[in-house]
Amino acid sequence: MIKFSQRVGQGVLLHLESVLNKIFGVTLNPFYYLGAITYLMFWIVVVSGFYIYIFYDTGVEDAYSSVEYITHEQWYLAGVMRSLHRYASDGMILFGVLHLLRNYVFDRYRNFRWFSWFTGIALMWMVYIAGINGYWLVWDSLAQFLAVASAEWLDFLPIFSAPLARNFLETGSVSDRFFSLLSLIHIGIPLGIFGLIWIHTQRVPQAKTSPPKPLTIGILLAMLVLSLIHPALSQGHTDLDTVPTTMKFDWFYLWTFPLLYSWGAGKVWVLSAGLTAILLLLPFLGRSKRGKDEFAITTVPCGHTLTARNGETVLEAALRQGLNLPYVCRDGACGACKGKILKGTVDYGTYQEGVLTEAEKIEGKALFCCAKPLSDLDIECHEVDELRRFPIKTLKFRVKKLQRAARDVMLLELQPEGDERMNFVVGQYVAVQLEDGTKRSYSIANPPHELEHLQLHIRLVPGGKFTGHVFNEMKEGDVLSVEGPYGNFSLHEESDSPIIFMSGGCGFGSVKGMVEHAFNIGLKRPMTLYWGARVPEDFYMADLANKWQQEHANFKFIPVLSEPKPESGWQGRTGLVHEAILQDYEKLDGYEVYACGSPDMVAAGRTPFLAKGLSPDQYFSDAFTVACYNPPVAQAPLSSEGVKHG
Repeated sequence: MIKFSQRVGQGVLLHLESVLNKIFGVTLNPFYYLGAITYLMFWIVVVSGFYIYIFYDTGVEDAYSSVEYITHEQWYLAGVMRSLHRYASDGMILFGVLHLLRNYVFDRYRNFRWFSWFTGIALMWMVYIAGINGYWLVWDSLAQFLAVASAEWLDFLPIFSAPLARNFLETGSVSDRFFSLLSLIHIGIPLGIFGLIWIHTQRVPQAKTSPPKPLTIGILLAMLVLSLIHPALSQGHTDLDTVPTTMKFDWFYLWTFPLLYSWGAGKVWVLSAGLTAILLLLPFLGRSKRGKDEFAITTVPCGHTLTARNGETVLEAALRQGLNLPYVCRDGACGACKGKILKGTVDYGTYQEGVLTEAEKIEGKALFCCAKPLSDLDIECHEVDELRRFPIKTLKFRVKKLQRAARDVMLLELQPEGDERMNFVVGQYVAVQLEDGTKRSYSIANPPHELEHLQLHIRLVPGGKFTGHVFNEMKEGDVLSVEGPYGNFSLHEESDSPIIFMSGGCGFGSVKGMVEHAFNIGLKRPMTLYWGARVPEDFYMADLANKWQQEHANFKFIPVLSEPKPESGWQGRTGLVHEAILQDYEKLDGYEVYACGSPDMVAAGRTPFLAKGLSPDQYFSDAFTVACYNPPVAQAPLSSEGVKHG
């Protein structure tokens, strides 16, 4: 029964997540941040709650009147805070339950995860109790109903010397002290929730405790709009001499209360206790007996030995023990963590269709964020450091394809010899080793998820040793020695700033890799490419850039010619490429600029861009020079200039 329900749930959630990936992209899919969104809701509740408490009075008459003042007299701030408080509380229940359900469906609650599962259930009960307590504080007709119903529910338990319900039977039976006690409870429980959340997240390596900034802003704006168009309102002053009959319910919190009068308090206790018991027992029900409690994982070529606990994914085991493997989503949706199983068997887990093909599984590939060891493993993986760079190595590559893209531009496609691949971060470059020991460096023009090849864009340099060989002598099947990856020029995926790409000549190669990577991970930020050239023929892949513009609403392509001739019939933008950007943008504060091209182009843009408000640490550049090779000693700051050669 458990396995069947999980298979059904996986099918539903994977389909839903696939739809959301198309809408939000992998990096902003809210289903990959359910726990983090629940945490965000908690902070909204805390901040709004403290503001409301400034105006709240603890008294039988004062409680209701102070809430009414908050709601109507100061509706523009305190009233909005009350609504945010209400809806964020509902959000904690909604996203918390979805988070719990998702972990159940994907079998992420057994073995070592039992503690996080137990604390999560405790957190849900604490949130539920705090929410019911919060409704009492309003002291309207709904609060009266909840007070009486809760008292009758508790009276079923033979632990009180006198029935609690009699305290709410007539006017005057409730004292001001009661509201002081309710206020203390309503403050105390969230403090306990905060402590338990901290304990809960400490059990998960590199747990996500906050959604990405664009998702956070979107959620906050949506809740603000909801608070303005549908504010939280009281439901009339309480009157203990009457029985409220018509009320609007918050079904996120109050779904059990109608059952008290249709089932009776005893059955509701059985339901609550039974459901809690089942949830607590789930980690120990239907547990597979296969395998031992721990498995050894040996990594090559980085040479680490890890221990994976039963039910733990390869990525979780690595992160827990300090081995930084590459990843983005941790949910089988992006493919960034894909690696090779050299020895042993794994449970491949559940992942989005198309991210890992059957052919790749036959080759030994697996998604380390989903794959769980079923035996001791030898895996091929590559460690990244704190800046997500890969180790530098030298590999043999065979020339797979030579394509003349323009009169002086060759697209060189290289295929690795053997099974080892060169992992890289988008924007990095490699050095091709020549026979005399010198080297020439070129940006990697394909995105990181295309590890089966490297694409280099090479411009012919008059008298250039390597470029002359490429254009005149190189043939498909030749073998090159390639060293890398190098450089810190990379796309800042965590930012939400609009992007301006400024490219000159073959600087388009770096941009191409970045743009294709952005599309692959579902980046929704606005991106504008300004590509500068002297003659129209220099836009050697303009068709591709135009195709991006047609297929992606967040991408715009603007070619700029510096030396248009009358016979070319050029109708587009003219002048220097950085001047075109200055003409189109009154201010550049809040933008990111990625400049890829000659040192003159990179230098020409910096000062006027900064004068228009661009932050110095938001100008990222990669300069191309024609020179003899210098070892890349400068793993320089991300805003510094790299070196490429002809």
